[in-house]
This record gives sequence, structure tokens and C-alpha cells, in this order.
Amino acid sequence: MSTGFKGKFHRQNILSRYAKDLVRRSRSSCELCKNSGVRLEVKELPPFEDEPVFGHCIFICEECLKQIDSPKKMIPQHWRCLNNALYSDVPAVQVMSFRILRRLAAKEEHWAEELLEHAYLDPELETWAEQAE
Repeated sequence: MSTGFKGKFHRQNILSRYAKDLVRRSRSSCELCKNSGVRLEVKELPPFEDEPVFGHCIFICEECLKQIDSPKKMIPQHWRCLNNALYSDVPAVQVMSFRILRRLAAKEEHWAEELLEHAYLDPELETWAEQAE
């Protein structure tokens, strides 16, 4: 991944180009909690390639983004929506849902543990989900 201001600006520029396609894919709602009528942001899932990849991006609301970026401030009840997101047609949404559920299960949220027990991800997606963030 590029470093420095120029590299970051270049990466952000590419990610912003994906916004139009992400709006279509998400139907202008958060791909995790389905909240609509709010500001949505592009979130790129690690591990990062040299250049951003559309398939590694999700379109999420500020509330989801804030909680993902600050795991200590996670509000477990907000994530009950992952029951549906985990079975999304979008692989990146499945991977992010899986990662969040693992965080919640580690905090002994029993409902998250149950969802994980019954969840199925393709082996390729499971490998991606288990890679360090």
C-alpha cells in the first residue's frame, strides 16, 4: 500500500470513484444496518492491495463506521442487524459482518456467538475474514 500524503490522496480518490456504483449496489442504504436517509461512506476492508479493489469495499453509515473504527465503543444492540447482513449477496459485507460478530462474541455477547455457530462462509471468504485487520 502506498504511504505518505500523496499515496493516501491517490487511494482516497480511487475509493471516491466507487461511490456511484456503491450507491446503486446498496440502494442508498447502509450495507450493514440498512439505515437509509443518512450519510454513507466507503469502507475498504483489509488486507489492502496496492490499488483499491471495488470488491473489497462496503458502503456504510457513519454510526457503523464509528463503531467499527472504535471497537471499545461498540454498542452490541446496534449490531443485531448482522443476522441479515451475514447472508448478503456481497462478499465484503459477509466478511465485515463475520468480523464484527467475532468481536462481539469475544465480549461474550451470546446472540453473536449463536449467529457465528450457524454462519456459513465459503472457505475463501472465511480466510479473508480471519486475516488480521
